[in-house]
This record gives sequence, structure tokens and C-alpha cells, in this order.
Amino acid sequence: MMEEIIKKAEILVDALPYIRNFYGKTFVIKYGGAAQTKEELKETFAKDVVMLNYIGIRTVIVHGGGPKISATMERMGKKPEFVSGQRVTDRETMDIVEMVLGGLINKEIVSLINRHGGKAVGLSGKDGNLLRAQKKVIKKATTETGVEEIVDLGLVGEVTSVDPSVIEGLDRSGFIPVVSPIGAGPNGETLNINADFVASSIASALKAEKLMLLTDVPGLLDAKGNIISTIKKARIDKLVKDGTISGGMLPKVMACLNAILNGVGKTHIVDGRVPHCLLLEIFTKEGVGTEILG
Repeated sequence: MMEEIIKKAEILVDALPYIRNFYGKTFVIKYGGAAQTKEELKETFAKDVVMLNYIGIRTVIVHGGGPKISATMERMGKKPEFVSGQRVTDRETMDIVEMVLGGLINKEIVSLINRHGGKAVGLSGKDGNLLRAQKKVIKKATTETGVEEIVDLGLVGEVTSVDPSVIEGLDRSGFIPVVSPIGAGPNGETLNINADFVASSIASALKAEKLMLLTDVPGLLDAKGNIISTIKKARIDKLVKDGTISGGMLPKVMACLNAILNGVGKTHIVDGRVPHCLLLEIFTKEGVGTEILG
């Protein structure tokens, strides 16, 4: 029994250099995947966030919610449509997106954190002019000719500017901002934005110490399927060119690189399926994912 108690004390002492180093710093966390849908992982995520807050680390949570949006659309008799992994968003779909992200999911996360002793506040990118955006344009090669054509995704946006003052005000008062990835366009129209890029943009505006993206994979994998614990931009470029990094991992890696280029200290792609993944990544040398450096 005494050995177990001593081991707990040793764990706390091992974490001390990290706590000292990160006290007063800001971490931006993109919350999604299994960590956002499995009950036991939701609980451990909320406990991790509250603990970080109590030891003096300022946290900002940005969440997605694609599966729940699609399920809600189908229940309402509307079929989700995607082009190159991006949701085509007409006005009716945008209403559903805003309802699910800004209402249902955002408030569920806020409630979860508050239940475990935190002080979370829900925001969308429209609050306090946090996120300004413009319509996103993507190009897709036609199968017949191979010529690229512009695809209209509807009310899908990309961030043009961030005003972090509302987040900074909440952070200073000990609150935990929880942000849904919705922004306002040039004419006040509501735009649906990729949550990884929203997290990256907010981290950049805050000059955060860390950007952490929770995913459903162990991290970045090399060609042999081994986890890459730390990687720099030069090697990422090679892995993108040879197709090792592709699909859904590509935008996450790009979001991390953009953040580093804009003054974020370190970025991490973290396995959100591991209980207490945030604490393991932050307070252990080994971590539970991939650290991406400039």
C-alpha cells in the first residue's frame, strides 16, 4: 500500500518540470473523433482540461461535429453531400450545422467540463467577431479531361482574420472558452469552417504554446506503419510528395505547419482514443502521438 502511495508522489514530482514550464501558457485543443463520442473518453477529456486549468495552463477548446451533423441531416430527410472531403453546405444545411455545432455539441462540452469543476463558456466564431471568414473555393480535376474546375461548396468558409480579444478576456478571468467552428463572412453570412484550421488560426492569433489536434489514429505513420514521434517540416514535405501523408491526415498536418509558421511553440497530433491522452502528451517524455516542429 505504501509503495503505491510513494509511486503516486513520484508521478507528481515527475510532472513538476512540465507544470513549471507551462504555467500561464495557452494551449489550443481541437476536440473531435472518438474522444468526442465515447462516454468514458468524454469524461477523461473533461477531467484533463479541468486539471490543466487548475495548475495554471490556459486552455481553449475548438470542436467539430461532422458525424452528428450528418446524422441530424438524415433524420430531417436531407442527404449529406461531400466534395473532396468537404461538406457541401446550402442555406438549409447551414442552419442544421449551426444548430448542431453551436447548440447541441457546444453546450454538451461546456456542461461536461463544468460538471467536473471547470468554468467553461461556449462561443461560436461569430461571437465578439472572433472569426472573420470568406467563402472557400476548391478546384477539382474533371475525370474526362483532367482540367481543373472550380467547385462551389456553398456556405463553406476559410478564416481570413481572428480577433482573439473575447478569448483573452475569458482566459484572464479563469474561464475555458469552447469554440464552434462557425464564422461570419464579408456580408455577415454564416460560414461553416474546418475545425482543424479554426484551431490553428486561433492558436496563431494567441501565439499559443501548443496546438493539439485529437484524432482517431496513433499519430503520423511512416511507410512501414510505425509511429513518428517527432517530425520536422522538411520530412513532412517528402512524406506528402510520396503519398505517405494523405487523405484526412493532410489537412491536420497543414493546420499544424500553418500554426508553427505563425508563432505557435509546438504542435501535436494526439491519439484521442487513449484515456487521459492530453495529460500523457503534455506531462510525459514519450507522449501519445506525433509532435510536429518547424
